[in-house]
Amino acid sequence: MDILERFGKRVRERRVASGQSQEKFAAKCGLDRTYISGIERGQRNVSLRNIEIIAEALDTSISELTAGL
Repeated sequence: MDILERFGKRVRERRVASGQSQEKFAAKCGLDRTYISGIERGQRNVSLRNIEIIAEALDTSISELTAGL
């Protein structure tokens, strides 16, 4: 599994654990739902700015979100 897939899996796990649908999470991030879906499937190379947005929407830090990837 490459880093994009591992990051996407981490985002999906944390999103699901927080009880948010992809639609709700995407709205909270201000990003398109299909973009979030692509991230979670490991098909999008996410920018640092969007990683920061995603971490904030998951109430975590970038370092916690990316630890061990």
